[in-house]
This record gives sequence, structure tokens and C-alpha cells, in this order.
Amino acid sequence: MAQQKKGFVARLLEGKERSEEYARTTLPTNRFQLFFDIFKGNFGKLVKANLLTLLFFIPLFAVIILMNFLQEANGITYPFGANLGIGYPASPNLQGVSEMIVMQTELIMFALVILTSFVSAVGLAGGMYVIRNMVWTEGVFVTSDFWHGVKLNYKNALQTALFFSTVLLVTKSFVNFADFTIAMNVDVEGFSKVWIVISKILSYAVLAIGTMMSFWMISISVNYTQPFFKLLKNAFLIAIGTFPQTIFFGVIALAPFIPLFFEGEFATALGIFAVAVFGAAFALLVWLDFSQWVFDKYINPKIEGARVARGLYNKDGTKAGIDESESALEYERAILTLGKSQLASRPMKPIDDELVVYELPASFSREDLKKLRESKKQIFDDTEAYVEEHKNDTKYVEYNKAFAERELALQDETDAKGKKKKRKPPKMLGQ
Repeated sequence: MAQQKKGFVARLLEGKERSEEYARTTLPTNRFQLFFDIFKGNFGKLVKANLLTLLFFIPLFAVIILMNFLQEANGITYPFGANLGIGYPASPNLQGVSEMIVMQTELIMFALVILTSFVSAVGLAGGMYVIRNMVWTEGVFVTSDFWHGVKLNYKNALQTALFFSTVLLVTKSFVNFADFTIAMNVDVEGFSKVWIVISKILSYAVLAIGTMMSFWMISISVNYTQPFFKLLKNAFLIAIGTFPQTIFFGVIALAPFIPLFFEGEFATALGIFAVAVFGAAFALLVWLDFSQWVFDKYINPKIEGARVARGLYNKDGTKAGIDESESALEYERAILTLGKSQLASRPMKPIDDELVVYELPASFSREDLKKLRESKKQIFDDTEAYVEEHKNDTKYVEYNKAFAERELALQDETDAKGKKKKRKPPKMLGQ
């Protein structure tokens, strides 16, 4: 009874975390658990990765702030809200001027965004590599992994950044030109005002699809080897195939940026704080975690050599997504390396008192040292003679034969796997 009471008190004091079963249940077994596990347990690394990423987005932020100031200055300089036709001096005809200024300003702005993409791609490449490794639950050293990611993924990140900024430039230019045309009340090659409005809607639709494709281009390029046009094709197919989920998780990923679109000092301050602390890292974590789920469900099972459920754990606490055949080979190698006992593979003479090592007296001479060497040599020769006499005993022959055959078979399996691994890295389907 006292022992039971002690165990109860220990559980109250120390908690159920002592339990081995509890420790296994805390490991992430699905993508939602993995997200919260990373966000809670690696928040410091997320903040560091976020700061490194945003460092290279400073030129982009500078362009956005500059253009906002320019638009506000234009609104103050030009009398767009004036009561035209009344008062002195007379105001000139300002029909379409506002739309024209917006069109010109945003054309310059988005052209500059394309130029800043070459710098922003550095932060994007490093950030998405660090966060991807976190999603795979690999050991992460933020700074070194960031620069390693830049080295590996800069080209892919630059392609994505240029694609998105170009789509943004083209679609917004069409929208602004449509607004200018409507303001001027001029038909363009027989098209009515209704068709111009439809063209605006289509432009926004293209922008939405291009944004979704850009998100998927990040996920695909950091996981697979893809030529650019295949990357575009597969990004489009996945974006359309997972349209509702893409919209949902895209909005969640951009949640830290949402307060910036509201007016008011509090909303602006909250948005700046969230983005500066963890905004970019949070967006990448949500998106790459979700996209890894999509890859595991639809793509990785159909690619030879690709690991499924990478970063997750099974119910027993073992890591999922490991190649079982490779693990079996490693286990066999360990057995062969560590399991072959010298006691079982070769004869060992039983210990007896027939031969003993000569003990040196407290005060010994050269003759005593000679007797010591001779006693050791007699023991050695006697042991070797015993080995030679019993080396062909059945138990030793069978034991060594079994290990020799398994070593040969294991070498063949390893060579066969090595030949398979010489192929190119796994690619997306449809190539």
C-alpha cells in the first residue's frame, strides 16, 4: 500500500511526462501536429530565419514605400477632388488624368519590383531551404543552412520571383489601362464597356492563378529537380487540382501580412511587428508543411526512391518516411560488424592452471625478465596449438560459413542499390 501511495505521489509531482508511452504520443504523427511542434519548439530559429529572409527584401519594401508616398503626393498635388467648373481660376479638364497617373506610377513600381527580385531571391532561397529542413525534422543550423540553401536554390527562387513579378506587372497594367479607357469613355476596336470590365475580371483571375502557381513553384523547386517549363506546368496542375486547399492555406500563410491592408495605426503597427518577428518564416512553414502533405498523398508514392511522410513519426515513436530496405541493410551491416564474436568464430583454449605467467619478485634481475618472457611465449604457443587443433570443429566452420555467405549476399544487395541510386533525382510526374 505504501509503495502504491509513493508511486501516486511521484506521478503527481513528476507528471506523466516520465512515461515512455507519453513521450511517444507527443511526437508529431500528422502535419498539423508537426506545424505546432515546429512553431512551439523552434520559435527562436524561426525568428532568426525570418530576419535573414527579410534582410534581402529591404529593396522591395523600399520600392513599395516609395510608391505609396508618390501616390499620396499625387493625390495632394492634383485637384482630383476639386469642384470643377466653379470658382476661379478655372480648372483644366482632368478626365482620365487620375487613372493615367496611377497607370504610369504602378508601371514604374512593378518594373522596379522585377529588378528587386534578384536581391529578394537570395532571402527566399535561403529561407525556404531552412524551413523545408524543419518540416523534414532534420537538424537545422540556421545561418549555415541559410547560405547553403542560397547556393542550392537561388536559381529556382529567382525563377519564381521573376515569374510572379512579371505576372503582377502585366495583369495590373491591363487593369489600369482598362480603368483609363473606361474613364475616357472611349471604345477600343469596337469593344464595349462591358467587355472591358470582363477583361479586368480576367486579369484578376490570371493574377490569382499566377500567385497560386508561384506558391507551388516554391514548394516544388525546393523538393524536386524540375526544368522551368515543367515547373510551370506542374505548378499549374497542382494549383488547379488542389484549388480549395490552396486558397485556404494560402490565406493562413499570409495571415501575419493581413493587418497591413487595414487602415489605422494599431493595425499597421501590429502588421509590422508580426511580419518583422516571424511573418515570412510563418508563411513558409504553413505553406511547405501543407505542400508536403500534398506531395505525400499524390506524388511521392508514385516516385521510385521518394520518401513518404518525411518528418513524421509512427505511433511507436519511430520516424516515418525511411526506406525500409535500406534500414534492413544497415541493420545487417551492424550485425555483421558487431555481431561476429571472436569467442564463437575461433577456438579459445579454456583457462586452466597448467601454464602461468612468471611473477617478478620485488627485486628482479635480468634472469627473472628472461623467465617472464619465456612463460608468456609458452602460453601463446600453447594457445595457438589449441586453435590449430580445433579450428575445423563443426561449430566454428558452420558459424564462419554463415557469416561469409551473408557478407557476400549483403555486398550484392548494396551494389545493386548503388547502381539504382545513380539515376537522376526524383522528378515530378508527367515528365
